[in-house]
Amino acid sequence: MSQRAGGVAADAPSDTAAARGLGPFAATFLVAGNMIGSGVFLLPASLAAIGSASVIGWAVASVGGLVLALVFALLGIMRPDVNGLVRYPADGLHPIFGFVSWISYWVASWVGNVAIAIAAVGYLAVFLPGLIGPVATLVTTLVIIWALVAANLWGPRVVVWLAASTLMIGLIPILAAIGLGVLHFDPDIFWGSWNVSGQPLSKVVPGSLVMIFWAFMGLESASVAAAAVDNPRRNLPIAALGGVALASLVYTTATAAVMGVIPAERLAASTAPFADMVAIAAGPIAGAVVAACALAKTLGTLGGWVLVAAEAGRVGAASGYLPKALSTRGVRATPVRDILLVAVLMSLAALATLSPTLTKQFNALINASVLLILLVYILCALALARFASGIEDPARRWVTRLIGLVAAAFCVWMIVASL
Repeated sequence: MSQRAGGVAADAPSDTAAARGLGPFAATFLVAGNMIGSGVFLLPASLAAIGSASVIGWAVASVGGLVLALVFALLGIMRPDVNGLVRYPADGLHPIFGFVSWISYWVASWVGNVAIAIAAVGYLAVFLPGLIGPVATLVTTLVIIWALVAANLWGPRVVVWLAASTLMIGLIPILAAIGLGVLHFDPDIFWGSWNVSGQPLSKVVPGSLVMIFWAFMGLESASVAAAAVDNPRRNLPIAALGGVALASLVYTTATAAVMGVIPAERLAASTAPFADMVAIAAGPIAGAVVAACALAKTLGTLGGWVLVAAEAGRVGAASGYLPKALSTRGVRATPVRDILLVAVLMSLAALATLSPTLTKQFNALINASVLLILLVYILCALALARFASGIEDPARRWVTRLIGLVAAAFCVWMIVASL
C-alpha cells in the first residue's frame, strides 16, 4: 500500500518555525514519498485483466489525484490539523460525519493492511513457490500479520526502525522496472495486451480507477505537511500538486514498463510482477534481488500500518466511537489492546476474503479499502466547500468551493463506476 499520513493535532506554524520550514522542493518530495510505498507492487498483475489500456486509467486517476491533493493542501492552509481526516468532516459538515470519516478510515486501515500482507506473500513465493494456494496463502498471511503484530507489541522503536530501514529499499523494484523496461520494452507486447477484455474502453477504464487509486492513498498528507512547510500559502499547493504528479509519473511509467515486457496473460498469473519483469530483462538473480527488496518494503510498510491502525482505534475509543474496554489508555503507553484488536480483525478479513488466487484476494481487499477512503475524501472535499464560505475574497471563495465540489464529484464518479 502507499504511505499514509497520521498523527496528533498540530498547531499552526509560528513565524519562527515557518522560517526554518521546508521549501517547495523538499515539501514536494515529502508528499511524493508518503505516496510511493508498497501499494504498486501487485497492481500490474491486477491490471493485467484490463490490459495496457490501464495507462489511460492512470492518467485519469492522476488528474483526480491532483484535484484531491489540492483539496488537502487548501485544508492544510486554512485549518492545519494532522487529525483532519476526522476533524474536517465533523467541523465542516456535522459531528456525525466525523464518526463516519473515522470508522471508514479505521476499517480501511486494517483491511488495507491485509492487502499489504498478501503482497508480501506474493514476493515471498518467489523463493518458496509452495506458498501459493488458498490455504497456504492464508496461513502465510496470518503468520506475517502476527509477526508484525509481535513487533508492534515489542515497541514502537522496532516498528520505526523496520520502516526506516526499508524505506529506500522499496524504490529499487520500481526504479529497476523503469530502467530495464525502457531498455527491453517491446511495443508488440504492449499493444498486443492493449484491451484484454474486449469491452469498450469507456467502460473498462472507469472500472479500473478504484483499483488504481490504491496507489494514490497517502495524497492527504499534504494537509499534514502544512505545519512543516515554509510559506504554506504559496508552497503547499506546489508541494501537493508536484508530489502527486511525481508519484503518478513514477507509477504510470513503472506499470507501462512491466506491461511492455510481460504479456497480459502471463502477467495476470504473476504473484511478483516486478521481480518477474526484472528476471526476464536481467536474469533470475536480479529478479530474486528485486523480490527481496519488495518483500522487505512490504514488511516495513505493514509494521508501520499496524501501529497506525491501532492508534486510529485508540483515537476512536477516546472519542467515544469504540468501547473504551477495547483500548489502551495513556497516550505514551504501547496500545496493546488496540494492536490486538486490529490483529484479530485483520485475521478475520484474511479469512473472509480467501480466494482461489492471490491476485483475486488482493483485488477484493484493495477495492474495499479504497472505497472506504474515497468516502473520507468526499467528506473532506465537501467540508472544504463549506469552509470556503469564510473566505472574504469572492473569487478565492468560489474557486475554493469549486475545487471541493469537483473533487467530491470525482470520488463519487469513481465509486459509481466501480459498481
